[in-house]
Amino acid sequence: MSSSALLRLHMKDQTGPLILDGGLATELESQGAKLKGDPLWSARLLHTDPQAIRDAHYRFLLSGADVITTATYQASIPGFISHLDVSADGARQLLMSGVQLARDAMERFVSDTRPAGRWRPLVAGSVGAYGAFLLDGSEYTGAYADDMTVDEFKVWHRPQLEGLAAAGADLIAFETIPSIKEAEALVELLREFPNSKAWIAFSCKDGRCISDGSPFTDAVRVANRSTQLVAVGVNCCSAALVEPLLDSAGSLLSPDLSWVVYPNSGEDWDTEQGWLTSGNTSASIPDLSHTWMKQGAALIGGCCRIGPAHIAALRRELKGSSPSAV
Repeated sequence: MSSSALLRLHMKDQTGPLILDGGLATELESQGAKLKGDPLWSARLLHTDPQAIRDAHYRFLLSGADVITTATYQASIPGFISHLDVSADGARQLLMSGVQLARDAMERFVSDTRPAGRWRPLVAGSVGAYGAFLLDGSEYTGAYADDMTVDEFKVWHRPQLEGLAAAGADLIAFETIPSIKEAEALVELLREFPNSKAWIAFSCKDGRCISDGSPFTDAVRVANRSTQLVAVGVNCCSAALVEPLLDSAGSLLSPDLSWVVYPNSGEDWDTEQGWLTSGNTSASIPDLSHTWMKQGAALIGGCCRIGPAHIAALRRELKGSSPSAV
């Protein structure tokens, strides 16, 4: 069965939404990885410690995740060439290895647990915003979009998408996209890979607008143009913003699309100081997840500062079972 057909079966699962994993870098750091300030972030471990990535994926699967996302958010061919002194081909192989490491973890999980009543987990290939490469936090502002064209965005993202598709990712996760222009480029670029399915998730500044100030409704309209997207939504924002964002655009969502939702802990990112506590940290993903599901969310998980224990709690809340029982 093709990955796209398998994905459609997953999306029709009547037991509730698909549970996504949490913050991969958060879990890697909890196990001792030093990522803060690294220009490659967790993608460096594709080169230096691939087993740590496998193990982190595995822990999220044990916690109940139905979808694990590759350690390629901050991976790029230019980035690998510059910071690891590898060839262009070596950089491409590193990028592709992110899919294989996730698949290794999934195969181990299936072999070890033989989960009854659960679908075989899926691997989503992460494609981060161009701002992630800039290392200035601009995936939360989209300020760089004014200096780039749609075609320039396509040129930048094409090698990442090509590598993840070639490696056999079940679907592509366009993540933390802050601008309408970059979203338009990704939707156009996806057509060059007709066998690939994807979701697109935006970073947002408040309960109505994505990070560049455009209404979330405009972002949904861009997503509606694609026949390859399975979901559109938000990630790495406070959980408290999700309901008003989805509500603002609910009437616009294409019947062929679902919502994808994976907020962070509610803390705010500062490029100098890291994650800072804000007034939004009290919003609980498990507690709010029922509302999102009623709004049409078919994929729900967590982003930065959300670990396996949080995902296990989310699964218990939505599926009524502990990870060991699924």
